[in-house]
Amino acid sequence: MGRFAVITMTDKAAGRVREIVATRDNAHGIRLGIKKGGCAGMEYTVDLVTEPNPKDDHIERDGAHVYVAPEAALFLFGTEMDFEQTTLRTGFTFKNPNQSSACGCGESVELKPADLKALAEARASA
Repeated sequence: MGRFAVITMTDKAAGRVREIVATRDNAHGIRLGIKKGGCAGMEYTVDLVTEPNPKDDHIERDGAHVYVAPEAALFLFGTEMDFEQTTLRTGFTFKNPNQSSACGCGESVELKPADLKALAEARASA
């Protein structure tokens, strides 16, 4: 790709992002963040983006736009975003190398920050 990307997304995730954007007025994409909460300490947040924030990391795949909040970039570095539809749940899933544990319900995770040096090097080489 040549361009630095905090996260990657699968075809299924990109398709779902495009679907979400197509059904909402003024939507540019979705924004990933993290917040404290849940039994394991942190939860992923997914919000609609109507006004892109220039501070966000921007990832684009096949017309699907995902923005990563700056404060979340360290925790999401190297994550693959996917989308799954099962009988039990429908939603985005995250394969995150920074995840040290998750709760049984899968709603919250324990995340450790990525190596700041690796993040800085990846950004510099982009």
